[in-house]
Amino acid sequence: MAKSIVQNNIRTLRFHAGEMTQQELADQARVSRQTIVAIEKGNYSPSLEEVFSYDPDKENTKRDSQ
Repeated sequence: MAKSIVQNNIRTLRFHAGEMTQQELADQARVSRQTIVAIEKGNYSPSLEEVFSYDPDKENTKRDSQ
């Protein structure tokens, strides 16, 4: 069976989302800007657990408390 390739399109997607900065994406994803840089450069590939552990309810609670 052929190995599927997951392409890194984060930079492209950031610009399609109104030219979102790396810092804005990092804040939304609750990671450091350096993590976003590493992912975009292909130096870091988060595990599926990390990718799918995002909980929008926690993000809404965080925003409401600010």
